[in-house]
Amino acid sequence: MKSNYIKIFLMGAAITSLLSSCGDSWFARDPKNILTNEQIWNDPAMIKSQLANLYNRIPQLHGNFNTGGMCETDDAMYCGTLDQNYRNELRYRNDYGRWWDYGFIRDINMSIENIEKYATEISEESKIQFKAEFRFIRAYIYFELVRRMGGVPLITTTLEYDFNGDPSYLRNPRAKEHEVYDFIYDECEEIKSQLGNAGSQTRANYYTALALESRAMLYAGSIAKYNALKTPNIVTPGGEVGIPSDMADGYYQKSLAASREIIEKGGYELYNKEADKGVNFYKMMMDKTGNKEAIWVKDYQNPLKVHSFGYDNVIHHLREDNDNSSCIGPSLGLVEAFDYLDGTPGTLRYKDGDDYIVYDTPSDIFANKDARLYGTIIYPGTKFRGQDVDIQAGVAIWNDATGSYDLLTDPNLGSFYTDNKKFVGLDGPQTNTPNVSNTGFYIRKYISEASGYTLRNYAENWWPWFRLGEIYLNAAESAFELNDEASALTYINKLRERAGFTANSLTTLTLEKIQNERRVELAFEDHRYFDMKRWRIADTTWNGNEDNDKAVVYGLYPYRIAKAKPDTQDQNKYLFVKTRSERFKVARTFQQSNYYAFIADDVINNNPSIVKNPFQ
Repeated sequence: MKSNYIKIFLMGAAITSLLSSCGDSWFARDPKNILTNEQIWNDPAMIKSQLANLYNRIPQLHGNFNTGGMCETDDAMYCGTLDQNYRNELRYRNDYGRWWDYGFIRDINMSIENIEKYATEISEESKIQFKAEFRFIRAYIYFELVRRMGGVPLITTTLEYDFNGDPSYLRNPRAKEHEVYDFIYDECEEIKSQLGNAGSQTRANYYTALALESRAMLYAGSIAKYNALKTPNIVTPGGEVGIPSDMADGYYQKSLAASREIIEKGGYELYNKEADKGVNFYKMMMDKTGNKEAIWVKDYQNPLKVHSFGYDNVIHHLREDNDNSSCIGPSLGLVEAFDYLDGTPGTLRYKDGDDYIVYDTPSDIFANKDARLYGTIIYPGTKFRGQDVDIQAGVAIWNDATGSYDLLTDPNLGSFYTDNKKFVGLDGPQTNTPNVSNTGFYIRKYISEASGYTLRNYAENWWPWFRLGEIYLNAAESAFELNDEASALTYINKLRERAGFTANSLTTLTLEKIQNERRVELAFEDHRYFDMKRWRIADTTWNGNEDNDKAVVYGLYPYRIAKAKPDTQDQNKYLFVKTRSERFKVARTFQQSNYYAFIADDVINNNPSIVKNPFQ
């Protein structure tokens, strides 16, 4: 055994001697499969790659084409596969929306520190810009944290364990809620002029930082005002949750200032290329050529990066190789949030007392509505990809004995009635069938009209992080809260005019009107849930009451009149019936404990200095 050991040792020594005898030491050469910090942080392409990785990891709750999440407020229900019907049985959990990713924060902090430490061969200007861009992403991540969790630990340096057996020095307490918002604002103010990327819509620049200020400061102002007014019990003694009410105006002023600078100096424009206002609003989300509405987007380009939102949500009869489709069923409540162009509320007129109102065609009931309805939702009587949408729930047969209509349906989509005319449409709706609308509506927003929805042909339209339409709404709300109704009306009416309303269609304004404008302008853009939270109306609106139209998702089903009431001209016309799908099991239930997601037990166990959220 000893002899063998000596032989092996001598052989290793000989090889070492041979390698060392080469011109330079073999052991001193740089490895070919490992990049050094110096190589990475002095290569702008490598730094941009790290930025791209971080941009791609930015979270949203119901955004970035999150089909399931979009079905979890009062704007829609889930109509896809039955195994996800839990979205229609939703009572918001205490961990709903929870997000606590300090690994992400650490990656950003390390990137900033490594540029400072190792980047010696790139210009100082480039170093400043790259660091500013990392800091912007960090500020945005802290916004995601604070709007879900309240105050969180503010960590801006890389924490390293020294293995001395005592990790207590790594345990940072939560900052006050307002301190996190202040940090976001201060960071944006400090870095906005350092960001560069002028005109970029996919990387942060001066106006992207202002857009974050516009949104985040509006949130802070709302929480300061409405938590004190409506939920004063939702606080912690140390201020980790709850913002003093006397800080509200200061935040509204910051939001308004940022919004105004974007509107007046940013060079952005509301998208207005199409004469048809409904088509225009739809294309605003689809047109990537010269679209000056987009401030900051997540881009998709085939074949490098695509998404499946259209594949998952195309109307039923246009699906190709996908068995799971038509997942999002927009709600009647959302449809009725779109006003009529004469300024009257958008409640659809389908009953007159106990009598049905009869329409010549299915689209007539939606006539003269806010054009944003067409751009957002596919409703009966419209077209998609140049084809008629085939939405019909069944037929109505007049019953002389009861003096009313009997409503008949059929389990087979595309079936014909005994009069050889349509019985049930190819696109439903059906009340208990997956992969077809259960509400009578489909989503149009974001769904490409390009031919083909197959696994090999995913879509590449972008996701809007910030767009000018939101900034107008932020400006309007902030101005209104600061008692500047004239300015608020100017901003709101600018958006409404694009939607087909006459100039200055609103002459007075209420907070409720602003809230409704946000709902229709920003539908399915990941604002609804967080807006309801910051206004502190989620618990009273989504109150779990089965008799509450705002907590229950309803649909509206069209029926063709196959046998009309005597002495009428209603044959083959249409009536509409408000319907609750069998798949929508329980009313939306949001409790006060849901305003701030509970912090996970493992976080608290690892860091006992973390204060729990209210009700936890």
